[in-house]
Amino acid sequence: MTVKKKIVPDPKPRYRVGTLDKALDVLEAIEHASSAVTIQQLALSTGVQRTAVYRLLSTLESRGYIQRLPDKRYTVSARRRRLSFGYLAPLSGNYFRDDLLRGMRDAASLARVELMALDNAEGDSASALANAQQLIGQQVDLAVMFQPVGAVSHVVADRFANAGIPLIAVETPVPGAFYYGANNYQAGRLAGRALGKFSAEKWKGTYDRVVLVESSLSSPAVQARVTGVLEGVREVLGGVPESRVIHLDGRAHMEASHARVAELLRKLRTPMRLLISGFNDLAALGALQALREAGCEELAAVVGQNASKECHAELRNPRSRLIMSVAYFPERYGEKVVRLGLSIVGKEAVPPAVYTEHTALTYANIDQYYRRR
Repeated sequence: MTVKKKIVPDPKPRYRVGTLDKALDVLEAIEHASSAVTIQQLALSTGVQRTAVYRLLSTLESRGYIQRLPDKRYTVSARRRRLSFGYLAPLSGNYFRDDLLRGMRDAASLARVELMALDNAEGDSASALANAQQLIGQQVDLAVMFQPVGAVSHVVADRFANAGIPLIAVETPVPGAFYYGANNYQAGRLAGRALGKFSAEKWKGTYDRVVLVESSLSSPAVQARVTGVLEGVREVLGGVPESRVIHLDGRAHMEASHARVAELLRKLRTPMRLLISGFNDLAALGALQALREAGCEELAAVVGQNASKECHAELRNPRSRLIMSVAYFPERYGEKVVRLGLSIVGKEAVPPAVYTEHTALTYANIDQYYRRR
């Protein structure tokens, strides 16, 4: 059988890309053949070396343009299948989750990627594992996981690894998965420096305690932001003795953080100047509420993480002691995560970790990033 190659005049030969040109020659030869063809037939018809033809065919097959038949001949795909990504996460509960889901859906639609979004019930490991198994059963091309509870992430990641499905872990780094999200140490350091500068400018560098409202639910990698907070304070004020650091478990929730800080304020025998860092904005707002109820907001400075919509009103209040929140811009995550996923599925070289940009949002600059409602 003779494979006829369609010849198209090239008006601008100097702009041609050699490898792409050969790949298109091979693809067009397969398209114009009357039946499935072998590697040898393609090499003869295109003038491309046999080994190069094999490599090009492997790439075209992996991207869904052609298919390899059992007899080792090649033909064009009847229809190029849309890529399918799975997304498993708590899909609601705060603005960060809402913005992340919306961005994922918008980005997937623009990229013509089918997105299966499954809701992991808050703190329910069984639902996370069931959702992972559903995505594996659907044979998705790639999975994206946002799982705030660190212990569950490792089990879910192992399931995808065993199924041969690449995984992007959002916000919580997991061994074996690509990572997209915060640089937690640097985000914490930004928060710590803000607390140190407040103390230096308002209290002449003095303070009584540094209060870290943490989350026992997060992974050790995410806890790096706590280390960053203390390092940021030290950079501005010098040493921070451990005896002057208070650790509270706010579990990343406003109610739990409010209760822990309120309990602390009742235990303090005398009013103290407090530098308070919230694990996220919900923790920071819970701490701020406790300070107001105790009538000692003026004796504190509070910083948050995420700069999500929950804290925007406080940041715009010039009298609030929520002095800063580190912005992660979750509304931008979707576009970048989907782009990263396409690169992974396309077998491109990608780094194991891609970080979002961080900006310290304050009363002075919040309107530059977010419009008033």
